[in-house]
Amino acid sequence: MGRLLTTIEHAVKKPVWGCSMCGQCVLHSTGLTCPMNCPKKLRNGPCGGVREDGGCEVDPDMTCVWLKAQGRSERMPRTWREEFDDLRPPVDSRLQGTSSWVNLLTGRDKHVPAGWQPDEEE
Repeated sequence: MGRLLTTIEHAVKKPVWGCSMCGQCVLHSTGLTCPMNCPKKLRNGPCGGVREDGGCEVDPDMTCVWLKAQGRSERMPRTWREEFDDLRPPVDSRLQGTSSWVNLLTGRDKHVPAGWQPDEEE
């Protein structure tokens, strides 16, 4: 079942949204922009190297993934739009190529490295 979902997910998400199949999808909270397309693989916003024209410092011919995500997220339903600023856990590279749908259903996408705790909102 997992392999079938992975195949279907890859067939849909890769061509439509450029999904990199990290196994921890956050497309819904990043304006349907895959943050893993950032050359630095950042999941929590721009690296600080965004050029004045909005280009990426690593690949000046591409728009900063996070600037693109910010603009797109503003057009998302309110419940998803509010997730844009949420702190995401570090990428678990062991999930690369697996189905984020299966990982979501099993809770595997919520496992975080020992000691990693986001700041609690006050």
